[in-house]
Amino acid sequence: MARRSSDGDGGTRRKKSGGGSTSRRKLGVVVGVIVLVGAGGWFAGTQVKSPADAAAGHTPPKPGPVTVAVEERDLTATVVATGTVEFSSPQSLTLAGQVGSSGPGDESVEQRVTKAPAVGTVLKEGDVLMSVSGRPVFVLSGTVPMYRSIVPGTKGEDVTQLQEALRRIGFAPGTQSGTYLSGTADAVTQWYKARGFEAQAPTEKDKQELTQLQQAVNAAQLALIGAKDSESEKKTKELELKSAQMSLDSANSALSSFNASYGTKIPAGEVIFLPKLPVRVDKVKVKAGDTPAGELGTVTGSELMVQAVVPGADAVLLKKGMTVDIEAQGGTAQGKVEAIGDDAKPGTGKEGGAGSGGTDGSTDGSTGGSTDDGTGGSGASGGAAPAQLRISVADMDLLKDSAGTSVKVTIKVGTSGGSVLAVPVAAVRSAENGGTRVKVQRDGKVVEVAVTTGISAGGFVEVKADGGALKKGDHVVVGQ
Repeated sequence: MARRSSDGDGGTRRKKSGGGSTSRRKLGVVVGVIVLVGAGGWFAGTQVKSPADAAAGHTPPKPGPVTVAVEERDLTATVVATGTVEFSSPQSLTLAGQVGSSGPGDESVEQRVTKAPAVGTVLKEGDVLMSVSGRPVFVLSGTVPMYRSIVPGTKGEDVTQLQEALRRIGFAPGTQSGTYLSGTADAVTQWYKARGFEAQAPTEKDKQELTQLQQAVNAAQLALIGAKDSESEKKTKELELKSAQMSLDSANSALSSFNASYGTKIPAGEVIFLPKLPVRVDKVKVKAGDTPAGELGTVTGSELMVQAVVPGADAVLLKKGMTVDIEAQGGTAQGKVEAIGDDAKPGTGKEGGAGSGGTDGSTDGSTGGSTDDGTGGSGASGGAAPAQLRISVADMDLLKDSAGTSVKVTIKVGTSGGSVLAVPVAAVRSAENGGTRVKVQRDGKVVEVAVTTGISAGGFVEVKADGGALKKGDHVVVGQ
């Protein structure tokens, strides 16, 4: 009995001892957490500053100049522009008058386009441009525009021009007298027939008028005969004879005049004279069924050209004949400056579209214009108006598929001829005496050095200083 009692007490003591140890561990954990939270709060508090404390604790860096080292480099000044590839010598097309006659019997019939010009067609001398009411409209080479119908008896430069054109296309008109005679009429008839048309013969109205004139002459002759056979008094008979003779003379004159222009003719609307052939149909403004009034379309030469616009300050750097690099999708082609300013404007016979451009450098030391890195210089670009620029193309094969597209043109306008001392454009400043200078940082000090500027390109300008006052590696000030 005593042993069981002893065993029971021992078990009770062990149980109490285990509970005390657990309580102490929990207390330790709680205390540790409190210490950690407190320490974290203290650390966070030390890192947080008010805006005023932050501003007070910030010390700005000591101010000083921004410098760039003087370099030795080759400089090439260029004018860069965006241009448009176009065909040369655009000319508008209009008809000088009616094509053919009004219709059978000359009743009033409105003329209609029966076959419109086709874009891209190349027209040679003597070819048919289009058809109006079934009649052809030809193109011939000549500087005198068509301004009237050419009929038998017509004289003038336009007739001489026609006769020369007929001879070139293989239909000799006989003597080139400048007068439309039977030889020219025969050549015209053969030309039309070779192209599948009939030359404009006298119309029904012409024939009726001829008949009426012939009848008038016959009537006047009969009247004169009647007057001669008249038994009237002498004085009256003389008056009757005089009147009859005048009527006969008038009728004969009218008939002769009409006969002089009676025969094969060229209506005013059936020929268009162009200064130079062949040409290419570039634009068409009419279609089948339209009335052929106003501008019919535009023809151009077969040569390609580039048209652009450059700022006035750049145009003064350009000269005719300068070499041009033309960058297109098909590659880079070579060209030459053909015309500048008014000579290149639309209406000069070789005009085209317009682009935009800027300068990549200058030959006079100015700092105006735009450079190849897209930045503008610090100098004034001048108030000159933009100028038109026309560029001929030497290798048209590279641009044959680029008509109507934009291209980049680069024109070299000057070079330094080798390595020269160069500084950023921003480093050059004007002096009070009208010269130029740069600021150089040496041994912690900034000194001014007088320089002479040369060519500028790519944001850099050539500088020269007397007596070696500036050399490669010196640091020039470009800002603060």
